[in-house]
Order: sequence, then C-alpha cells, then structure tokens
Amino acid sequence: MSDDKKRPQDDAVEQELKGVPEEFLDDEAGEDQSGEGVEDALAQLRDDLENAKQETLYAKAETQNLRRRMEKDIADARAYAATGFARDILSVADNLARAIQAVPEDLREDDKFKGLVAGIEATQRELDKVFGQHGISRIAAMGLPLDPNQHQAMMEIPSDEHEPGTVVQEMQAGYMIRDRLLRPAMVGVSKKPD
Repeated sequence: MSDDKKRPQDDAVEQELKGVPEEFLDDEAGEDQSGEGVEDALAQLRDDLENAKQETLYAKAETQNLRRRMEKDIADARAYAATGFARDILSVADNLARAIQAVPEDLREDDKFKGLVAGIEATQRELDKVFGQHGISRIAAMGLPLDPNQHQAMMEIPSDEHEPGTVVQEMQAGYMIRDRLLRPAMVGVSKKPD
C-alpha cells in the first residue's frame, strides 16, 4: 500500500503504536492486510500495561503499609522508650514506701523526725507525679479478683470473709506503663479454709 493512500483506520493504529519499541512490531505483520499481527501486538501491549498498572498498585499499597508500620513503631518507641529505666526506678519507689511505713507513729509526731518524714513523703509524691507524667500507673489489687495478666499470686490465704480468688494481701505493688505491664503485683489470694 502506498503512503499517499492511507486509510483512516491505519492512522488510528499508527497513533496507538506511537512510542512502542520496534521489537514489538513485526514489519511483515504490519504489511498483512488483515492486521492480525498488529492486533496481537496491541493485545500483548495492553496486557503488559495492565500488569504494570497492577504491579504499581501493589507497590503503592505495600509502601503505604510499610509507612503505617513505621509510624506505629515510632509511636511505640516514643511511648515505651522509658520502660527499662522505669522498671529500674520501681525499686526506688518501693524503698521510699517501705521507709515511710517503717516510721512509727510516735516518731512522726517527734519534732526531730517531722522534717525527715515530710521530706520522704514529698519525695514519694514527686516520684508518683513523674510516673503519672510518663504514663506509669500503679495496678489496683486489694479486694479485686486475681487477674493473671496483672497479678502474680505468691501464696494462698485461708479466709471466710472473702470469695476464693480475691486479692487479700499485696506484697509488692505492680505497675503499668500506658497499656503494657511493667511489673505484676505480687499478691496473696484468698482460698476456702480447710
């Protein structure tokens, strides 16, 4: 077919093939009157284009999922960065509480010891305030049913006054950091008397 007698259909095919690499085009198929070679090449290119679109969508979705995971990891790192330090400082809080409990009532009223007791109590209040600022909270235990996710039963205590499985003694306070367990409360649990 001569160049000066192009059909409008040829212009459309030529337009569609614009930018297609030469290896996809078969010269002899282009000469074919039926255009089957060109149609096959176009079908192949459309399939390749559709596959490339799908791969692009999958890559975008994976990138978005990765970004969300990274944002969550960063948020967790910020929220729980102090976990190791907090776990270590709990023994200081325990010792302050023991020091306050160890002071007898008569010494609390003594003028010589009032300042010391007030200082220890102020230190404990300040420590509790700092704990609160960093999302560290004490686990409630006394009088509640044993919760194995927050309490560690150390012993059973026979009791008629409490339902079996109720926490009746707290030997060591437990703490949470935000919604994670920092240290379980060590408790004594009631049981039916023998």
